[in-house]
Amino acid sequence: MSKNPLPGRPDTVYYFPTCLVDLFYPEAGMAGIELLKRAGTTVVMPGQQSCCGQPARNCGYYEEARSVARAQLAAFPKNWPIVVPSGSCAGMMKTHYPELFKGMPELPQVQAFCDRVFELTWFLVHVMDIKLVDKGEPVRVTWHGSCHSMREMGVVEEPKDLLRSLSNVTLVEADYEKECCGFGGTFSVRLPEISAAMVTDKVNNIVATGATQVVSGDMGCMMNISGAMKKAKAPVKGRHIAEFLLERIGRGDA
Repeated sequence: MSKNPLPGRPDTVYYFPTCLVDLFYPEAGMAGIELLKRAGTTVVMPGQQSCCGQPARNCGYYEEARSVARAQLAAFPKNWPIVVPSGSCAGMMKTHYPELFKGMPELPQVQAFCDRVFELTWFLVHVMDIKLVDKGEPVRVTWHGSCHSMREMGVVEEPKDLLRSLSNVTLVEADYEKECCGFGGTFSVRLPEISAAMVTDKVNNIVATGATQVVSGDMGCMMNISGAMKKAKAPVKGRHIAEFLLERIGRGDA
């Protein structure tokens, strides 16, 4: 993805929190909203939004996925950026919606929608130019970048740049950082033995960093990794990057 394609900082953005954030990790979603507000924009979260359609698409239910996609187009009608605290869901909307509607009359409308989709950390760095003042105690962390975030959204260094900007945070990069954690949505259900082996490797590499926290931008990955770390009794806590950043700069500060 090229650097900031917008003319400047937008006054208003849409927010697409994702199903996992909505149902299991609402604190991460609210942290993302707060970071955007502190960076200087108004945040609108339409109540009629739903799933991005990735589960249906990945299982081969393309017409059902198109139906879900059409609902998202209707839920975000204004020409505002759509910010997503998940590279996976953002990647689905930005990369795969055009594929779903290829050759169909709706494609121009779909493409215009896709052009407005941004992953949260990329947006904070390149569009909002957010500046963070660390108020936390010294801590050692490592980063897990999701497959979709890196390979579909092109988000690799942005979250790590945000972590490195915090004066009391030491970022230690894990070996084989770009390898999948084994979640993959339905992959972990259909091929549990392979998924378990992959996440075991991931946890071992995280523990080897000596970090006390592992930070990620995708709650699917974090749910998988955190569950495996808990089972292994690993002394590492999993956090969404939005929640981690907000905690570092102070939740109650304007």
